[in-house]
Amino acid sequence: MESITKNRQSPAALRAMVERAYGPAQVPEGEDWAEELGFGWFNAAYRIRLRDGARVVVKIAPPAAVEVLTYERGAMDTELAAIELLRKHTEVPVPRVDFVDRSRELCDSGYFFMGHVDADNLAVLAEGLPAAERDAYMERLGALNREINAVRGPGFGPLSGPPEPSWRRAFSRMFEDIVADGERRAIDLGRGYDEIRAVLAAHAPALDEVTEARLVEWDLWIGNVMVRDGAISAVLDHERAFYGDPLMEWGFTGHQLPAFGDSSAFLRGYGMPEPTGDALVRRRLYCLYVALVMVVETYYRGHTEESARDWARERLAESMALFGSA
Repeated sequence: MESITKNRQSPAALRAMVERAYGPAQVPEGEDWAEELGFGWFNAAYRIRLRDGARVVVKIAPPAAVEVLTYERGAMDTELAAIELLRKHTEVPVPRVDFVDRSRELCDSGYFFMGHVDADNLAVLAEGLPAAERDAYMERLGALNREINAVRGPGFGPLSGPPEPSWRRAFSRMFEDIVADGERRAIDLGRGYDEIRAVLAAHAPALDEVTEARLVEWDLWIGNVMVRDGAISAVLDHERAFYGDPLMEWGFTGHQLPAFGDSSAFLRGYGMPEPTGDALVRRRLYCLYVALVMVVETYYRGHTEESARDWARERLAESMALFGSA
C-alpha cells in the first residue's frame, strides 16, 4: 500500500545494510534477491535472500523529514521493545530480531533485520476460508491476545515511558494527541473538534475502572497474523503497542462497529463476555479513538483516495452515534 512514510531504499543501500548486519560474505549477488513487501501502511519492508540462500526481512522506519502522527514517533523502538517483552514473557510467536541500526549512517532513519516467516497472511486467506476455519483462527487469535495482555506494565502509556499513574490520564493524552494531530492539519472529521472532545470529557469516569496496566498490541488485526498448516505462525507489526486497558484491543472493535467484522469468535477465544456497564462505555470510547486515527492518518500518509477517507469518516459517525450524537 502506498504511503509517504515508506522509506524505500536502493539496491546499493540494501546491500550496505546487509553487509553491516550479516557481514560481507552474506551480501547478495545477481538479481532478484530483494522484494518489497507492500501489504503494510507505514514502514518500508523488504524480503531479502542472503548469499547463502537464507531469507530475512529488513524493516525501515519512515524518513526523518516526514511528519507522522504523535503516537507514531519512535515507533520502531516501540516495536522492538514489544517483541522483546513477548519473547521474554509469553509463548506468542514473533519473528526473531537479528540486527538493529539506529545510527542513520546508511539511510536517514533506523532499520532492523528479522527472520523471515514462511507462512501466509491471514487477511489474504480469510475470504476464501470456510466459516468454521476462519472462526478457529479468530478463536486462537483471541487466546493469543489474552496471553499478550497478561504482561503487566509499570504504569499506563507508551512502552518507553514515562508511565502515567492512571489509565484515565494516559488515554486522555492519547485521545488529545490524535485530535490535535487532526486539528493541526485542519482535517475535516465530519464532526466538530470540540464536540468530539466533549464526548471523552463526559464519559472519562468509566476509564477509572481500569487500575492495572497491561501490554496492549492494539493493531492485532488479521493483516498482522501469519498462518501455516492451520496454526498461527507469527504475529507481526508491534509498533503501536502500549500499556493500557486490554479491552482496547482491535479484536473487540466489531462488537460495536459491525464494519470491522463479527467479534464473537475472538471473544470466545479470549474468554471474555460481551462488555456491559462501564466496560461498554470504554469500548465505545476506544471505537471513537480508532475511528479518529483512521481518518487523520489518511492525510498524514498522503493518501488521495476519497473512498478511504469517506469510509473512515463513516466509522467516526457511527462511533459518535454510540453516544447518542446523530
